Amino acid sequence: MTLDVLTFNLNNPSRERAERQLRYLAGRPESVLVLTETARSAGCEFLADRFERAGYAVTFPQPPYGTRERGVMIVSRLATGPLRLPVDYLPHRVAAVTVQTSTGPLELVGVYVPSRDATEAKVTRKRTFLEALAAALPTGEAGQRLVLGDFNILEPTHVPRYRGFQAWEYGFYTGLGAAGYRDAFRLLAPDALEYSWVGRTGDGYRYDHAHVSGPLAAGVEGCRYVHEPRTDEDRLTDHSALTVALALKATAPLDVSDPAAAAVAAPALF
Repeated sequence: MTLDVLTFNLNNPSRERAERQLRYLAGRPESVLVLTETARSAGCEFLADRFERAGYAVTFPQPPYGTRERGVMIVSRLATGPLRLPVDYLPHRVAAVTVQTSTGPLELVGVYVPSRDATEAKVTRKRTFLEALAAALPTGEAGQRLVLGDFNILEPTHVPRYRGFQAWEYGFYTGLGAAGYRDAFRLLAPDALEYSWVGRTGDGYRYDHAHVSGPLAAGVEGCRYVHEPRTDEDRLTDHSALTVALALKATAPLDVSDPAAAAVAAPALF
């Protein structure tokens, strides 16, 4: 028995692409979905509405009106409780909940870190957010905690090595380790070269991550990238998904229906 979590970059879908994403996500086996690169858009609001109608617990801290800001949504087949992290800068880029397991609450933190270019404003924005997130995350030395999402950073030993990344970006990754978190993928595949985003020139980047608190490390039974949403002809998104299996037993499942079937039957709202 495992508790499985999927992180999936929606890439702020159109209404039409959101319908296709809904069919895919509804068929996934994971109990909890962490959906990144959300927005106040018809596509994202469609997804949130259809999952809620089907009985899922949906946590969606939406970006402010009138902005191009992006964020994160957590969709769960398990009952969720609130979990507040004191991230006071771009707080909509973090969503956090608790789910109950037979060994106590599991804290789930979904993150969508800003991307950047070489401009001072974008560099400052990303750095300030990473600093705020690092300060807000509790220690990983105790408790059951999973932090995952699109970090838009690379591990310091990433192959290939890209010159454009700065020390403070690598520092966030190493800082998680210093705070007691473990890279779930690297626990099981210490030397594998896997990429969750590939540029137009074919350069691969492992941007999407899952980190577990120390006490959970021995219970990571699976962690792998799911490339089909990015590579198949249907191309649901420009990122590979990442699935994590934890040796935990959930104790509060919700009575949910198929959100994709409900979407067919329900009138369009957006």
